[in-house]
Amino acid sequence: MKSKAFLAGTAIALAGVSLVYAAGGDALAPAGLTDKQPVAPVTPVTETLYGTQVTDNYRYMEKMDPDTIAYMKAQGAYTRKIFDAVKPRADLLKRIADFSGSFGFLEGYQKFGGREFYEYRAPGSDNFDLMVRDAKGERKVIDVAALRAKNGGKPYAINYFQPSPDGSKFAVGISEGGSEAAAISVYDAATGAQIAGPLDRAEFGIVTWSDDSKIVYFSRLKQLAPGEDQIDKFKDSGMYAWNLKTEPKAVFGTPSGHAPTFKPDENPALGISPGAPMAVGLNINGVQNEFEIWVAPKNKLEDSRIVWRELATRDDGVTSLDLRGNEIFLLSHKDAPTFKVLAVKATAPLSTASVLIPAQADRVIESVHAASDALYVLAREGVYSHLLRVPVGSMAIEDVALPYKGYAAEAFTDPRRPGITIAEESWVVPPTYFSYDPKTKAFTDLKLGTKPDYDPSQFVVSDLEAKAGDGVMVPETLVETKDAKGPQITMVQAYGSYGISQLPNFSPRSVTFLREGGTAYVSCHVRGGGELGETWRLSGKDDKKFNTWRDLIACAEDLIARGVTTKDKLFIFGGSAGGITMGMALTERPDLFAGVIDAVPAANTTRSEFSPNGPPNIPEFGTVTNEQGFKNLLAMDSYQHVKDGTQYPAVLVTTGLNDPRVSSWEPAKFAARLQASGTTNPVLLRVEAEAGHGIGSTKTQNDELYADMFSFIFWRAGKEGWRPDLTAAH
Repeated sequence: MKSKAFLAGTAIALAGVSLVYAAGGDALAPAGLTDKQPVAPVTPVTETLYGTQVTDNYRYMEKMDPDTIAYMKAQGAYTRKIFDAVKPRADLLKRIADFSGSFGFLEGYQKFGGREFYEYRAPGSDNFDLMVRDAKGERKVIDVAALRAKNGGKPYAINYFQPSPDGSKFAVGISEGGSEAAAISVYDAATGAQIAGPLDRAEFGIVTWSDDSKIVYFSRLKQLAPGEDQIDKFKDSGMYAWNLKTEPKAVFGTPSGHAPTFKPDENPALGISPGAPMAVGLNINGVQNEFEIWVAPKNKLEDSRIVWRELATRDDGVTSLDLRGNEIFLLSHKDAPTFKVLAVKATAPLSTASVLIPAQADRVIESVHAASDALYVLAREGVYSHLLRVPVGSMAIEDVALPYKGYAAEAFTDPRRPGITIAEESWVVPPTYFSYDPKTKAFTDLKLGTKPDYDPSQFVVSDLEAKAGDGVMVPETLVETKDAKGPQITMVQAYGSYGISQLPNFSPRSVTFLREGGTAYVSCHVRGGGELGETWRLSGKDDKKFNTWRDLIACAEDLIARGVTTKDKLFIFGGSAGGITMGMALTERPDLFAGVIDAVPAANTTRSEFSPNGPPNIPEFGTVTNEQGFKNLLAMDSYQHVKDGTQYPAVLVTTGLNDPRVSSWEPAKFAARLQASGTTNPVLLRVEAEAGHGIGSTKTQNDELYADMFSFIFWRAGKEGWRPDLTAAH
């Protein structure tokens, strides 16, 4: 913790008060705690919006001035001291680190020019490196550990990469400290030598190549003028053509100076497929799933006289596409809530499109992948994947049996090559990369990655349903050990925004939680997500957003009714936009949970749009600039729903000071407001100075985070020996 002299020098009132750990207060209070938790001063700002008075006691934090940052770091130090006083935590951290470190995990598999490219975190490594495998064997072409060593050990991460069509080179974006502020460079795939770059402001990771592998097209943010507000950071971005020798040239989007036109918060993207004569231009409206589509000859991309023809508007409901030659395959939910697949000639209007795969009520189509032999389509029944195949020149739909019941988290095809490569995994089964050969109709294990001696059969997965207050049945997945008995310490995870689904992804840290004994993990598939299609998503959006957190409440009550857990052993966990779900479940039903873990949360939605990443999120959550949008945002603003004199369960809020997605003042304001409410249970703010939203965090940072999360759960569940004990320090 910072010295008293340092704290006295700040304008923030850090003298503070202790959390109420008196008799009749928190029975699980840390033993021997004498330090006082920093307290933020209350400086009310009151405004009236559409007849509603809104008071914000901590508006000043949004400036993130030195005093606020000092306060946040002091909060983080206080939290760190408490977790370090949990005696079993060190051994728990070792178990988490050892088990998660025993796997060799892959990400982003692609194959071009006979070379396989993928990110790989080897067993025991702290980072994902970029690997190439070809006839000469496997080699590391981007060594993140070496990069960190050259820069004083600061965390670095590969944000994205894209090989050229001939496999001779690759573009890669690398960022520092969890900031996601990537710079793009190009490297030789054979030697690993840097060819060009780095170029800054390449944060979005929208990258593609010309057919001859000589030009890379990438998205670049504008250069902010001196004194320009950071809220303009993501506005007026452009797609640039870079020949690796001269300065990139804007070819699409506002900086290009030609049509189509873009609003400031709309972002351009280019889709170029090897062998396809037309380029696809996308107009992406922030986080909105549906986009506008334009087409033009790709050999005219650098011609200022290029003419783009509109193919689809947002009203056409297109959320994904792929190309093969002169065909464009579109995934659309227009008049098809569980999605349909359309096929259209690149030179023809959308009105001429044929329905290649129709929608089915019991099947959600997720993505389309064009190969030379067929169009491969990933779909789901519930949360489990199915693979469909439509051969070239045919309308027949084949159902390709996957290796096992699970989720295909990744898929790769090349329109010039037959077959598909997938990465399949499940709740307790680690991912395996399989290549499908249409000639043999069989999958082959590519033998990528490393798996320890681990037996998934020790766990049982149960697909259940909980009845929400309006009668809707909410899917929930319960994972526990085979010998599970009686009420268990249970962690329920939920999200519920953007149509993002919680699917059977393997997490070694969640498995470690299960291996601790007497524990269960649950995924509650709340509305606002995409598990059951577009209708499910829209049923948890805008003025129906309340269904998201009330579905979580229904899952929690269902688990108690089933005898899986009890209120004093029930914990909920979510983050980012899932912070809305956590915060509102907490404020609406504070009696229901033993604890809440709110990670990098969107906790102050009426103010989010005044942060750099706020405007891109308006399509999902709305804006305070109109009355209905304000009402919707206020209804989901957990910061504004905290009430004085309410006994809230224990809360752990996390943030990273470099977070580009949810500005760290949101979690800080929420924690401060909860602490000031008078609750006798602890409200802890965990702060990482060298991290952001979690994307780009090192393995060590993630292991430390989960060790704190699980320690928090075991402590607040009353598990023997897990109460923080600071008596030895005095």
